[in-house]
Amino acid sequence: MLPGLCSGFGKHLLLVTGSSALKRSGRLSRLLGAFAGDGFQVLHLPVGQEPSADLIDRTVLAYRGRLVDVVVAIGGGSVLDAGKAISAMLMQRHPVERFIEGREGVIPHDGRKVPFIAVPTTSGTGSEVTNNAVISRVGPGGYKRSLRHEAFVPDVALIDPELMTSAPPGLTASSGMDACTQLLEAYLSPYASPYTDAVALSGLERFSRSFMSACSTGAGDPVVRADIAYAALMSGIALANAGLGIVHGFASSIGGSYDIPHGTLCATLLAESTKVNIEGLRRLDSRHPALEKFAMVGGIVAGAASRNVEEGCGMLVEQLEAWQDGLGFPRLGEFGVREAELDGIVAVTRSKSNAVDLDTAAMRSILAARL
Repeated sequence: MLPGLCSGFGKHLLLVTGSSALKRSGRLSRLLGAFAGDGFQVLHLPVGQEPSADLIDRTVLAYRGRLVDVVVAIGGGSVLDAGKAISAMLMQRHPVERFIEGREGVIPHDGRKVPFIAVPTTSGTGSEVTNNAVISRVGPGGYKRSLRHEAFVPDVALIDPELMTSAPPGLTASSGMDACTQLLEAYLSPYASPYTDAVALSGLERFSRSFMSACSTGAGDPVVRADIAYAALMSGIALANAGLGIVHGFASSIGGSYDIPHGTLCATLLAESTKVNIEGLRRLDSRHPALEKFAMVGGIVAGAASRNVEEGCGMLVEQLEAWQDGLGFPRLGEFGVREAELDGIVAVTRSKSNAVDLDTAAMRSILAARL
């Protein structure tokens, strides 16, 4: 199927994959054989980490002078983001950092790109349907921000649950919690709409019924994997239209300074962030409509209707904590985050799409609880 989808763009393609999983499974050699049999000229780039500006710039410099009709990325969120950024930069002359939002001297991207096909092998970021690619630089002066343009939505997204059955339990769990976080934050966003609500709720329903199975006995079941793939797809659509909350605000501020996998960071902060958001809404207005939405999700993830809003909110926090503790997600301190650094993290954290406007004390309390 993939060679047929690519043929509409041309016979010269740049294939971006992870560094090892596709090769170990034997799928890479079979795919390359299929491309060769159909007359494709393939350039192959393995990516072993979250994309950095240096990686994108080096790749673009290496391939800009060669004919590339289409970029195909097969892998997890980092691989898809790398492929998306490369397709966006092959027709540009400036380094990628000139286009990354929030950077000094940023210039608008004109939207020109090489056609891009996304084939996810994990279920998490929803990058297969979003208009941004996350680029990071970890360390002093680091950042984790997006290269973004409406034209960057992949031209084709191929979702095949069979490709996800070999994802290890830890990766399944962390990427799944990223999708869950995106669904919940988009659903509770002040910019949510009936459309994004329907999308997010449908994703949360599929996620809740199959997540733990995907992390254990159902890992090799394509039907189970299809539920989580659907949830991730819906999370990408929801976030693109409603935005994200405080967990992803922290992902940006923390991710540039500490080498923490994005899904793991979401997983370790989601329960506490949800609890603090609910507490903040109660202080603001005990009948705030967002509390009803939190309670609605509580019923979905717990698989049982709540008797009232308070109980539903409690069910949500309880289930998120059960996933967090049951799957053993590490605390921030295990990645080098220290108490003395929390104020600095909070000072640079922004989240305009959070369910409630959190003050610095509330944001700090989330991080302190997960040290």
